[in-house]
Amino acid sequence: MTDLRRTCLYDLHRELGAKMVPFAGYEMPVQYPMGVMGEHLHSRAKAGLFDVSHMGQVILRAPAAALEALVPVDVQGLAEGRQRYAMFTNDAGGILDDLMIANRGDHLFLVVNAACKEADIAHLQAHLPGVEPVTDRALLALQGPLAETALARLVPGVAAMTFMDVAVLDWDGAELWISRSGYTGDDGYEISLPEDRAEAFARALLAMEEVAPIGLGARDSLRLEAGLCLYGHDIDTETSPVEAGLTWAIQKRRRTEGGFPGADRIQRELAEGPSRKRVGLLPEGRAPMREGTALFDSETAETPIGTITSGGFGPSLQAPIAMGYVPAALAQPDTRLWGEVRGKRLPVRVAKTPFRPSTYRT
Repeated sequence: MTDLRRTCLYDLHRELGAKMVPFAGYEMPVQYPMGVMGEHLHSRAKAGLFDVSHMGQVILRAPAAALEALVPVDVQGLAEGRQRYAMFTNDAGGILDDLMIANRGDHLFLVVNAACKEADIAHLQAHLPGVEPVTDRALLALQGPLAETALARLVPGVAAMTFMDVAVLDWDGAELWISRSGYTGDDGYEISLPEDRAEAFARALLAMEEVAPIGLGARDSLRLEAGLCLYGHDIDTETSPVEAGLTWAIQKRRRTEGGFPGADRIQRELAEGPSRKRVGLLPEGRAPMREGTALFDSETAETPIGTITSGGFGPSLQAPIAMGYVPAALAQPDTRLWGEVRGKRLPVRVAKTPFRPSTYRT
């Protein structure tokens, strides 16, 4: 892992006993001594602290209307102090990346995925003025039902925030850029702060009884239970937002007027429906069905009709869960399919997502 980058919290991860793995060009903690199952359940019951400093942070001083030429969401209608989920689309209607856009008054603040951040920044710079990559700030996520209790001890102002609010608040002289959001399906916050203050801030949170460090393993099982897409797995350059079930993120004005890459395909699929859909899947046995598992419409069919894109064990449900793509005609809940696991056909049932109700602070 000598060629991998490290976040500013690398030494803290090692001190905490993290197992480090390559991820998106970084050396990242996959789990701590508590283990993936324990970390997952701790985050669901109390509060989990995630290092997501590998993700890309960008200040954009271009007009909101200009950004709308790259994304199918309503940026002009985003109120100051609020953020919105979005995606960059290509001319074929596929997804280049998904991201968060925050309106901070005189500029927009974007958070993009780690594996795509160089390409995303180049894409922005090729089409828009005023693109300023942020390279001196860490990014932490504090997720779980006790996240507010913990964070408010250090930054009392966060208690007044609701889901998808953004604010600039102070901690011991450090300027924190905080959103009430995250990617676990639970209440929580994402906190951007100067790199030279990140370790002290993380230690202050971890000193609290309810806060534990959480690695990438539990982050993945948490987002899967929440039915949330992972870029490069559940969504990619071939997948449209409509196929992926992300139409809730495309506001009415943009559906009508278009003006974004891939609008012809996306508007057609919005009107007529896509040929395939992302669905939740519940294997009927105890064996997880992992990414890449072929799906069939009968136990003896020769040709697969779909593929699992994310799969594993859902600790909160104590059962295997998965997501994947199937023909639209087979996307109804309770439709029975078969997944091929180690040469055996095992039954799996189409299910609604999220697998576990979300607990955002609305």
